[in-house]
Amino acid sequence: MRLSELPKLSAYSKSTKRRGKGVGSGQGKTAGRGHKGGKARSGYSPAPCCCGVPFYRHFPMRGFSNFKFRAEYSIVNLADLENEDADSINKSFLFAKGYIRSADVLVKILGGGKFDKPITIVADKFSANARVSIEKSGGQAIELAKKVDLK
Repeated sequence: MRLSELPKLSAYSKSTKRRGKGVGSGQGKTAGRGHKGGKARSGYSPAPCCCGVPFYRHFPMRGFSNFKFRAEYSIVNLADLENEDADSINKSFLFAKGYIRSADVLVKILGGGKFDKPITIVADKFSANARVSIEKSGGQAIELAKKVDLK
């Protein structure tokens, strides 16, 4: 078989549009460039960020980001709560004392440092180390029920 004998595949050779070759071609007169303005002139090429479409929309969406769906917890260490004189600690107590920025955020208690007070602590989540430390000291670690958001 010779190169000249290869069959012509129409999928690989698409004929170019003959622009500006008369009204009958469908691309006559302005050759698909519209009327006047910079885009109608030769040599003009707009900057990619200034084409009328936001720059990020030129590219396809790839991958997945958990940013919208993740649960962010405010962290409080047991070592910080060691000096508090209270029978029970909850979100409103932590907010009033300045450990968290808002009473509406999710709170996770971590077991950093020593803890030996029998205190009841109510939070959204506890680390395994924190739970052991609280229960060893005679206190209670009460985990709040998670809200299920059904849409």
